[in-house]
Amino acid sequence: MRSVRLAALVAAGCLVWGTASMTAGQVPGERVAPQGDESPFFRVFLKDGSSLVSYGELARLSDRIVFSMPTTSSPVEPQLHLVTLSSDRVDWERTNRYADAARATRYIAIRAEQDYALLTDEVAQALNDVSQAPNAAGRLAVVERARKTLAEWPARHYNYKQNEVRQMLGTLDEAIADLRAAAGLSRFDLNFVAATEAPDYREPLMPHPSPREAIEQTLLAARLTESSVERVSLLTTVLGSLDREAAALESKWAAATKVATQSAIASEMTVDRLYQTLTQRYVAYAETRAKRGDVRGVQNILAQIPIEDRTLGGRRPEAVASLVAAVQDQLDAAQRMRLARDRWLLKSEEYKKYGAAVTPQLQKLQGLKPALEDIKALSGSTPLALSQIQSSSDQILRAVTAIIAPEDLRAAHALVISAAQLADSAARIRREAALSGSIDRAWDASSAAAGALMLVTRAAAEIDAMMKPPVPIR
Repeated sequence: MRSVRLAALVAAGCLVWGTASMTAGQVPGERVAPQGDESPFFRVFLKDGSSLVSYGELARLSDRIVFSMPTTSSPVEPQLHLVTLSSDRVDWERTNRYADAARATRYIAIRAEQDYALLTDEVAQALNDVSQAPNAAGRLAVVERARKTLAEWPARHYNYKQNEVRQMLGTLDEAIADLRAAAGLSRFDLNFVAATEAPDYREPLMPHPSPREAIEQTLLAARLTESSVERVSLLTTVLGSLDREAAALESKWAAATKVATQSAIASEMTVDRLYQTLTQRYVAYAETRAKRGDVRGVQNILAQIPIEDRTLGGRRPEAVASLVAAVQDQLDAAQRMRLARDRWLLKSEEYKKYGAAVTPQLQKLQGLKPALEDIKALSGSTPLALSQIQSSSDQILRAVTAIIAPEDLRAAHALVISAAQLADSAARIRREAALSGSIDRAWDASSAAAGALMLVTRAAAEIDAMMKPPVPIR
């Protein structure tokens, strides 16, 4: 009976341990995340054995990693620079192991004792709660659940108090055995014997970099990044750090580093200018050839780009990628232009036949322009002028409707028909206005005349454009 009472008491304490140490909203089995105002310092280990400090955790984006790297030695208010590196350079096993150790250290420093203290505050109440179990089987169920929670606790709390937890687990195992015997159960479930294997956080944490080390890791990041913009920014940051930390640096090393960094920046700027010139020259070449529909010419430019890039040392992959994309756009434009011209050549005879048939009718419509301008301006129209407009419009309509327009010219052909119809309407309405003396009808005639003039001009332009080979839109 004494061992049963002991089991109930210890079980109550363990139950509180497993619940009180969780923050509100925490999912059972989820590792406790460190909280606090300060961001932990991590390390990005590279395959060559070197490392870079990361302020906060890195982000992995496809084949790249992005992280904030402190460029100063101050752990309190470090100056940060965003760094992007290829993920292939990273020693992921060591980087992840170090991150776990950093999280564990920070958790133990800012949260672990608080969680442990919370346990002791709740134990007394838990003891009373367990005593309300109606029988030995009920107490056994409570104790077994508590043991499971306790066994999983170290892995979720970065191994904090794991030795104490192991001792409590041993006591609980004895208590569970007594409770099972009291409940008439002879077999002991081995699932309650083995505690969850806790992860190892023994990767040693490295000290915060000194002023010189902070500068050296910034130079290392500049060498590793593939972005020229980022590289120049990092090198410029190094120059600022050398001036700011001059008192803490060995003068000879600082002077040599400053000269080397200035030389590197100058070299980067020179390379930038070379690639800018390359881009401007080749894009101009490609645009000229695309306007002519010279597909082969643009393809030759694309083939030449890698050769030029190798000549320059292949030092601006992002600039070359942008250049290739721009020339590819021009290749697409050249191919479209070539297709449009081939299409025009195949249909040019059809266009010429249509032009020969419709041009005389367009010229007749254009010949009505003076009389239509008079109607539009309400400047006076003689009966003869109105009769000529109606007679000519009727003749044009009969002729144009008999012409079969190519598919590409049907819209323009419809404009010719509409222009003739509006010209006839303008003359007819103007006659009505003169007979009735209605100024409103005179304005209606003006609108019809304006429409006829506009449609004639538009139809003539569209038909004329189709008579010529396609040209690029500027």
